Amino acid sequence: MKPPAEPNAPSRFKPVTPAIAEELRQIVGPRFVIFDQPEALEPFSHDEVAEKEYHATPEAVVRPASAQEIAQIMKLANRQRIPVTPRGGGSGLSGGAVPVHGGIVLSLDRMNRILEIDTQNLVAVVEPGVITNDIDAAVKEHGLFFAGYPMSLQSCFIGGNVAENAGGGKAVKYGVTGRYVLGLEVVTAEGQITQLGGKVVKNVSGYDLIGLFVGSEGTLGIFTKIILKLLPRPKRVVDLLVLFRDAASAIGLVPTIMTEARIVPTAVEFMDRRSALAACQYLNEKIPYENAGAMLLIELDGNSAGQLEQDYEAVGELCLKGGALEVYVADNATTSERIWSVRRSIAEAFMVESPHQSLEDICVPVAAIPRILPELDRLCEKYDIQIPCYGHAGDGNLHVTAVKNPRHTLAAWHDMLPGLLGELYEITRGLGGVISGEHGIGHKRKNYLHYSVDEVSLDLMRRLKQALDPNGVLNPGKIV
Repeated sequence: MKPPAEPNAPSRFKPVTPAIAEELRQIVGPRFVIFDQPEALEPFSHDEVAEKEYHATPEAVVRPASAQEIAQIMKLANRQRIPVTPRGGGSGLSGGAVPVHGGIVLSLDRMNRILEIDTQNLVAVVEPGVITNDIDAAVKEHGLFFAGYPMSLQSCFIGGNVAENAGGGKAVKYGVTGRYVLGLEVVTAEGQITQLGGKVVKNVSGYDLIGLFVGSEGTLGIFTKIILKLLPRPKRVVDLLVLFRDAASAIGLVPTIMTEARIVPTAVEFMDRRSALAACQYLNEKIPYENAGAMLLIELDGNSAGQLEQDYEAVGELCLKGGALEVYVADNATTSERIWSVRRSIAEAFMVESPHQSLEDICVPVAAIPRILPELDRLCEKYDIQIPCYGHAGDGNLHVTAVKNPRHTLAAWHDMLPGLLGELYEITRGLGGVISGEHGIGHKRKNYLHYSVDEVSLDLMRRLKQALDPNGVLNPGKIV
């Protein structure tokens, strides 16, 4: 289940010795180095991937406060051949912040300042350790918002969002994080500091290095400053929870909303029957969900109350015409939170059944979603497990989650999972999809990347990694 270590990896890296730990203390201060303290190191051994097979404990944790300190740490790591793993909020789902080869975890939690909110240029300048939700809260008072919205916005750091090019529910209308990154300050793998981009909206001066670093999962450089594009905040938001008799009817309606109604929703979230039942039962929800074969959660935003009412009425009518059983409208914070809690509680609901899950985030063309659902039913029957399917129907990004059958032994689960994932990814590839839409590859999916990327592209990635990190010390064991 756990990806094998890189060939000869142990021999090419050296341990963090007491002498090196002392050098680290000289760089960042004694208070900000954790060394030879197993209990204090343990929280940095994993992200949100629960399976112990994907955990690895660092030898040291260092908490720098500036780009200059990070540059010194990286120069030391290159001299001594010590692996360094950057870490944001630890909310990832691919093992990207896990130090698979030990060494140093570089925690960015101290670099947590919003440096500037520039209302004239509609940008915010932030450090990587700022919680994403705090950015949006800070710009709200200026009538602005940050549209790069991941679902875990209350716990994730913006640096991690940029490193993963995180997406989320609002990507249908607003796109993913990378669309809003105008500039970066980066410490390279060898310890140099460089400035990329700035506050300008258009920039074709040379290669798109910002695009290269965004989504590189901390394998090519470390972000120390991020310049984010902001947008005017919509004044009004309305959510619709729509119950359907079957999943095909629900999914078939998604492109219709945009083509016939000519409305681009902020979000279109999909929940299959397994997901909807589990979440509603978990929440003791009173919505009559028992006959629903699927649900859509549709969010619309705008500035005019009249226009927004016309939009949600048009969408509701389309849904009813398309076979919807019921359309619930949430036009205030309380009712909106109620229906969004159904979507957000799915993973937690299945944790009650089993803590052993494999949360995947395949992405397929929107029109292909109905074709993958029967395949998931087939896999459920073949492997005797539940595989709830939910996620961002508006952009085809689905959280297909294999849940261990409580009757099966843990050994049987571990033996079964690689074959199941291989089949899932093969089905995804056959539908023109990819194995990850927002969670990333990390080391959890590294051995499956060939289902999405051909050998020529894999070779290009390896060559880029070698060029930018010649000693291979920055987040080794991830992606390729």
